[in-house]
Amino acid sequence: MTDHPRYQVLARKYRPETFADLVGQHAMVRTLKNAFAADRIAQAFMMTGIRGTGKTTTARIIAKGMNCIGPDGNGGPTTEPCGVCEHCKAIMEGRHVDVMEMDAASNTGVANIREIIDSVHYRAASARYKVYIIDEVHMLSTGAFNALLKTLEEPPAHVKFIFATTEIRKVPVTVLSRCQRFDLRRIEPEAQIGLLRKIANAEGADITDEALALITRAAEGSARDAQSLLDQAISHGAGETTADQVRAMLGLADRGRVLDLFDMILRGQAAAALTELSAQYADGADPMAVLRDLAEVCHWVSVVKITPEAAEDPTISPDERTRGQSMATELPMRVLSRMWQMLLKALEEVAQAPNAMMAAEMAVIRLTHVADLPSPDELVRKLQDSTPPPTAPAAPRNGAPGGGVSAISNTPTPTHSSPGGPVASGAQTAQALAPGALQHYARFEDVVELIRAHRDVKLLVEVETGLRLVSYQPGRIEVNPTDDAAPDLVGRLGARLQGWTGNRWAISVAAGGEPTIAEVRDAKENAIRSEAEQHPLVQAVIAAFPKARITDIRTEADKAQDALEDALPEVDEEWDPFDED
Repeated sequence: MTDHPRYQVLARKYRPETFADLVGQHAMVRTLKNAFAADRIAQAFMMTGIRGTGKTTTARIIAKGMNCIGPDGNGGPTTEPCGVCEHCKAIMEGRHVDVMEMDAASNTGVANIREIIDSVHYRAASARYKVYIIDEVHMLSTGAFNALLKTLEEPPAHVKFIFATTEIRKVPVTVLSRCQRFDLRRIEPEAQIGLLRKIANAEGADITDEALALITRAAEGSARDAQSLLDQAISHGAGETTADQVRAMLGLADRGRVLDLFDMILRGQAAAALTELSAQYADGADPMAVLRDLAEVCHWVSVVKITPEAAEDPTISPDERTRGQSMATELPMRVLSRMWQMLLKALEEVAQAPNAMMAAEMAVIRLTHVADLPSPDELVRKLQDSTPPPTAPAAPRNGAPGGGVSAISNTPTPTHSSPGGPVASGAQTAQALAPGALQHYARFEDVVELIRAHRDVKLLVEVETGLRLVSYQPGRIEVNPTDDAAPDLVGRLGARLQGWTGNRWAISVAAGGEPTIAEVRDAKENAIRSEAEQHPLVQAVIAAFPKARITDIRTEADKAQDALEDALPEVDEEWDPFDED
């Protein structure tokens, strides 16, 4: 019986053994080399980053470097461990008695940490330092973290701690402040492709550059994920591994076909888009993966539109790059943004639907129908092109500002002028009045402003809606109350005016009279609304959208008044903040 050598997966077989082997972590390597050279080795290290970037591997390399004695047995701490001394070999094989590795995910409690605390007082059995490597340290309980704090702050000289985590935000600040932190970066596409090509050549595997680009994109910056996918791709290809085989292995649609589908959707070609989606599904593409690819294309085209250099990504094929740049030039950002939002919603629906393919088809149908809708400014332009030029604006009616409609919105129309100015002037006038000074109220409108200045809202509304003015002289008013007016309105009005002005007012009831203030105001608003309804652009909108309604009318006078109210008051340069008078 022949013993076959045990197969080792690529991620373990090609695990870095020195800092020089680490890919894409130049900043961390430079800092560690300088620290070792200056003999400024920290008491605790914190390695953080996404999965597969080399956190645990870096921890082992640091442990090797601190304990390496060199081939001759006389070496000191180094960033270039020899790899042949007993300590280097034992650490990399995970069997060194003085380098303890603990998985915090399965050892979360205080009892597990107490074992470490009790053992740190004993010197290393054979190595220079006793090293504790705790992986996924964020999984420790609060009690375990607290138990570790004191030892972590003042460990014995022969003890070093190295932590690794993918969730740095879950690690207490009290722990982080006691560690030297290193953030391991995602592996850049160029470095990742180079690493995969090096491994493929070492394994004698024939794999295309496009296939390596697909693996790199799927790995999302993780070296371990990339090597695991490469391992799988080599087995899947069984000889020469092509991009099509990698797509089939990953359940991806052909990138060119995804761009075709994206283009069909944007052109509103629903039937062609559904046919292409069905064809990709029949070829093994997952509906969710197709929508994800569409979202990825939408995002990439949007980024290329803003930053054209993003098209130079090495994981993008030349044909895809050309098509993406063309789309970025032709498509408006609002269309891309709208499609992105709808794709996000579609992904949620497909994930929750009992039949993913049906949900994906409905999403594509919805996308094709919305994609070719005109934008608001395009709609206005079309309406303007399809309507005759407006006639000259009619003269203002009942004092209403002319010039047509300035905007249609949901902003409430102000029913009264701002009390800011009138309140101040009215109140000061009322206080300064002396008997016989009713000439300040030459018009009935001045009486209404006096009521508004004293903020008597109930009386103001009753006067505006319930009294028809028959005649007016300062101190003498003839009115005709409406049927809805309160019986005591005339008496209350006279009493309030006498109290505010210090003069007796004679208010009598007579027949006839002008329309109430509210009726005049409503007539003005109705006139403006009627004018707005006759505007050619408004009529075109109503014709295109029969259920549309005018909700508010903003005239140029309204906008000018709003701007005046929003303006900051002028500063009185003579005002003295220390003048108490």
